[in-house]
Amino acid sequence: MSGPHANEPLLLGGAPLEHAPLALVLVHGRGGSAEGMMPIARAAGAVDAAWIAPRAAGNSWYPHRFLSPFAHNEPHLSSAIDAIDRAVQAAVAAGVDPERVLLVGFSQGACLSIEYALRHARRYGGVAALAGAMLGDEHDVRLADGDLCKTPVLLACGDADEHIPVARVEAAAEHCTARGAIVDLRVYPGVGHSVVGDQLEALRAMVHVVRAGPHVIRTAPHVIPT
Repeated sequence: MSGPHANEPLLLGGAPLEHAPLALVLVHGRGGSAEGMMPIARAAGAVDAAWIAPRAAGNSWYPHRFLSPFAHNEPHLSSAIDAIDRAVQAAVAAGVDPERVLLVGFSQGACLSIEYALRHARRYGGVAALAGAMLGDEHDVRLADGDLCKTPVLLACGDADEHIPVARVEAAAEHCTARGAIVDLRVYPGVGHSVVGDQLEALRAMVHVVRAGPHVIRTAPHVIPT
């Protein structure tokens, strides 16, 4: 690895990695920490999972807004993607099938979790993007030939979030669907930039499905009452 985050160690928690049947890669947000993501894994009931949390140098993965062009957030952005890949590869090297790896991110970490899955498209156990959306601006180009192979993707955000426009979350849902994901889009009326109980319940359900078997996916849409 190289770049600003290259020397940051992974934080491990939950079940021992060498014995865990599944793994959660937990990606924190701007100003957050790897330690701060551990309660999310605990609330999701992932007690038998390995928890792997990469760390951002200076507690921020990239300097500018997620809506900025990719180039404006380099070299931090590429280094952040590499840090997530190091966490995923740690799980795979320990014997956890990628189809039993869940990417879970909040805020900056949610944006990066989506971006990582798009750049490393394959079947994952799931992607849970809490209060985040797709990175970049309308001029940034992504490769469109990777298939997410029916990976369950949770996109959950409040419509009062001052950082994440709902339109960008909806655009992420369309893009992930076009790349073969099974998307669960949840928009919460009146909720700001935070994690609410329904998001944790959705993550708990995702963990349960992965635990039961990697090829069992949830396809029914979830509608949040207004």
